[in-house]
Amino acid sequence: MSEAVQHRTVLLEEAVDALAVKPGGTYVDATFGRGGHSRLILRQLNEQGRLIALDRDPAAIEAGREIADARLKVIHAAFGSLREVLKAEGVERVEGVLLDLGVSSPQLDEAARGFSFRLDAPLDMRMDTSRGQTAAEWLAQASQQQLAEVIKNYGEERFANAVAKAIVAARAGGAIATTRQLAEIVASAVRTREQGQHPATRSFQAIRIHVNQELAELSLALPQAVDALRPGGRLVAISFHSLEDRIVKRYLRDASR
Repeated sequence: MSEAVQHRTVLLEEAVDALAVKPGGTYVDATFGRGGHSRLILRQLNEQGRLIALDRDPAAIEAGREIADARLKVIHAAFGSLREVLKAEGVERVEGVLLDLGVSSPQLDEAARGFSFRLDAPLDMRMDTSRGQTAAEWLAQASQQQLAEVIKNYGEERFANAVAKAIVAARAGGAIATTRQLAEIVASAVRTREQGQHPATRSFQAIRIHVNQELAELSLALPQAVDALRPGGRLVAISFHSLEDRIVKRYLRDASR
């Protein structure tokens, strides 16, 4: 069984239903992942329909090659580049855009990607493994103030200052290179935590968001998606935490005025 089949897509029917797919329309799945949403959209398109799928993760692009369908084009790009992608494809307007935000379960489940502290692995955290700074590289050079700001603002971690101080102290003795190292350092600095939540959960989220500039990409993508919609077109966004949710809701509120 392929990874695409094993992976369960979040809010599959609900998200695609919200797009109200028109059989002959052009759609954008801006976060292809393992293609769950794209497959369902394709099933609702006729021969004239078209689907453009984006993902910054090379593993997702590789998974997209499994879908042999002339109506689908999978492109290696972050959704903050939506306008450029559509222009390159000769597309001026689309009927719908779908954004499934945050990290995907295949990224979390593959230990080598470094997103999770469940298994020890190199501290990478990049969604696009072909470019950019790894989490380990950023932790090695960020100031204590930068560390504290990222962990507080993106992780909503009340012990952000203590975590930042612990990271700086630990790296003085050698590089912080693995997920287990970081998780243990954070755990030593977080005095209390919600029941059932690992002490490093918020800090890992914050560092991942920073490394991938997830909120900046989202802020770039939303106006581009709305600009690309035909009259009556739909933008569907799936968000998983308050930071993403706030950006989406504020943008849609302001755009609706």
